[in-house]
Amino acid sequence: MAITQSVVDAVCEHAAGRRVHSVKLEVGALCAVVPDSMLFCFDLVTQGTVADGARLDLDIHPGAAHCRSCGARFDLPDLILLCPCGSADVEVTAGRELRILSMEVS
Repeated sequence: MAITQSVVDAVCEHAAGRRVHSVKLEVGALCAVVPDSMLFCFDLVTQGTVADGARLDLDIHPGAAHCRSCGARFDLPDLILLCPCGSADVEVTAGRELRILSMEVS
């Protein structure tokens, strides 16, 4: 709920009193946000704000990593940081993003 509250605070601040109709977020699969929970919390947190009734669109991006041992680049479906070669010496290269991409206001 705290992450959703922070997003709504930023959206309302940038809306500068204008009505918010929709918000689009980029959410990395590894950033510890549960999409269904965020959608539920968004409706609660926006009540009584300029974003009350706004639609939340989530653009979920998969996780990705680079293995320092074998050089492979691979997808990370979850937070288990293990290369298919068996090495745990990996660098996460994508999937931790949480960005407000756009918002529709009037």
